Amino acid sequence: MQVLALGLDVGKKRIGVAGCDRTGLIAHGLTTIVRKNWQADMSQLQQIVDQRTIDTLVVGLPYNMDGSIGPQAKQVQKFARGAAKHLGLKLEYMDERLTSFTAEQMMQTSGISPRLNKAMVDRKAAALILQQWLEQKRDQAP
Repeated sequence: MQVLALGLDVGKKRIGVAGCDRTGLIAHGLTTIVRKNWQADMSQLQQIVDQRTIDTLVVGLPYNMDGSIGPQAKQVQKFARGAAKHLGLKLEYMDERLTSFTAEQMMQTSGISPRLNKAMVDRKAAALILQQWLEQKRDQAP
């Protein structure tokens, strides 16, 4: 099974971007896009999609801790729907609660300051989102 997915951790200032190996086993952070405007953001994503022949966008959805969808999640959904349409990709969501926290914990364990490396936090969070999706797909496979 060849996996052609891109994971996104969408924030107001930055978008963490993650990719995976073709086998779909391991997700890793690729880059962090500093948001400027829609066209610039889409241009950068389009380059990655073209380079990696992506067919699916996996976007982390920031549910509230009670599982409800708040204003931030609605903004992410609006961005994700527009991006998937613009880029011509399938769209899937993953629950991203605590991914940034987990990414920060991983960095601290490695002696890296999350406060000084926010772009790295976003990349790592995107990788965690994509990794969860890959594992869910593997678990659902016959």
